[in-house]
Amino acid sequence: MNRLPLVEYLTEEISPDGKYTLKAYVTNGGVTTSYAVRGELVFNEKDNKTKNIYWNYREETANISWTDDNTEVINGHVLDVPSDKFDFRNQ
Repeated sequence: MNRLPLVEYLTEEISPDGKYTLKAYVTNGGVTTSYAVRGELVFNEKDNKTKNIYWNYREETANISWTDDNTEVINGHVLDVPSDKFDFRNQ
């Protein structure tokens, strides 16, 4: 457990129709790695099940906005939920 990165809650935003909540967390891997932001999509109408949809390295903050019921923007990355994901490791 001591080797797991520290995770800190940053912020969250609810979709306009209330179906989803996007929660953002920052992870600190220690002195040898940079901060990273993880975005977790919460399905509010499905027993609050969650899905990781965003992971970006060298970020410490999360700016989240919803442009409509199914489109969210996190730190400039536009995602159509629930299908889209952004992961820096796959870019």
